[in-house]
Amino acid sequence: MKTNRIYTFLILAAVPFLLVSCFAAKDYERPDVVTQDAYRTDRLPQDSLNMAEVSWREMFTDPLLTSYIEQGLQNNIDIRIAIQQMLAAEAYVKQGKAGYLPTLDVGANVNYQNLSENGQFGSVFDGSITQFDVTGNLSWEADIWGKIRSNERAFQASYLQSVAAHKAVKTRLISNIATTYYQLLMLDEQRRITEETIENRTKSLETTKALKDAGNLTEVGVQQTEAQLYTAQALLIDIKNEIRLLENSFSILLGEGPHEIERGQLEDQKITTGLNTGVPAQLLRNRPDVMAAEYNLVNAFELTNVARSNFYPSLRLSASGGFQSLELKDLFDVNSLFANLAGSLAEPILQGRRIRTEYEVSQARQQEALLNFRLALLTAGKEVSDALYNYEASTEKIEVQSKEFEAYSKASDYSQELLNSGYANYLEVLTARENALTSRLGLINAEFNRLKSIVALYEALGGGWQ
Repeated sequence: MKTNRIYTFLILAAVPFLLVSCFAAKDYERPDVVTQDAYRTDRLPQDSLNMAEVSWREMFTDPLLTSYIEQGLQNNIDIRIAIQQMLAAEAYVKQGKAGYLPTLDVGANVNYQNLSENGQFGSVFDGSITQFDVTGNLSWEADIWGKIRSNERAFQASYLQSVAAHKAVKTRLISNIATTYYQLLMLDEQRRITEETIENRTKSLETTKALKDAGNLTEVGVQQTEAQLYTAQALLIDIKNEIRLLENSFSILLGEGPHEIERGQLEDQKITTGLNTGVPAQLLRNRPDVMAAEYNLVNAFELTNVARSNFYPSLRLSASGGFQSLELKDLFDVNSLFANLAGSLAEPILQGRRIRTEYEVSQARQQEALLNFRLALLTAGKEVSDALYNYEASTEKIEVQSKEFEAYSKASDYSQELLNSGYANYLEVLTARENALTSRLGLINAEFNRLKSIVALYEALGGGWQ
């Protein structure tokens, strides 16, 4: 008879497992959101090779820059925050893996009860009962609908999302350090040129005053030359101030307080890595923010599985046992032992629409995650395309501005010779000099923009975290 009851219990417990094939949690499949025209370019090669797969140690050749990147990756506050987020997500992964295990509680209780003399037990016991017990409760829920498995996968996706977010912070940090470093080099070069200009204009002012004393120039020429000197001095003040502010920002990237930054020269910066963009599908495995967006979608998908499983009955097995006695001295006696085994199959019926609301919310969040994933891909494609066109434009601009500066430099020399020979007025000389300075500063800026666009392309393709 006892054996038959056990068989009946096992058969009833097995019924939900027969329905698993119909109602089990679904498996995630990547949506078809990757297109071959994710980005466009007119010049650079697009093939299976990808500059993003090159380590930043090979990408950047300046030893000072590479040392700063190494320092930033170790000390930057955003990096350290991302690491703590990873540790928190990892703890949830461990919790998800433990979901398959039973829960166990152990407790000791003392229960005092004052009985009514006219009650059911009042006539048997002397007015009151004091009961002592030490109890252990064991409970286990069968994962017949994949709820525990989906929860575990959701936690894993959340952890992988935090890992990808950490990689994205690394990529962004490397790009910011390199770009800021190159900008400092650009400002250093502009400062050097401006200081040379101030020195030359100071000498020109002395010459102009001498020519005025000799009767070859008027006071107007002297004042215009002096005004140009002040213009260059004001420009130098702005450049020096911008350098100080940029050094402060650079120090923060390194996780340090503001201080002066040692650096090389702009003309020594060479990036020899081939500018190959790879194929659009590689953005899925190289762009950390795209990876994070997909893991967020996986997390939302699995949580939808969990919400769907709440509509179905849950099978729970529980057992309890321990020692129970009316006398403390007999608590751990063999006659005080008790045990209880129970199985339950519960189907939610009326829950105040809570389960349906959770399911509908999870579906909406899954669609939101899908849209964010698509947006991340579109944004990645746009950033790659922007970086490509900026690189192409800056390369062309360097060529044009080199010719422009050469022409203005010659014009300045020729106008000075004509002035000395009496064939040009001083205003022409001043205009030629000002144009030459502006053109030279613009050429330096174009060289910086070219380096900046290469770094931007490296970041846009997902380089730096490998």
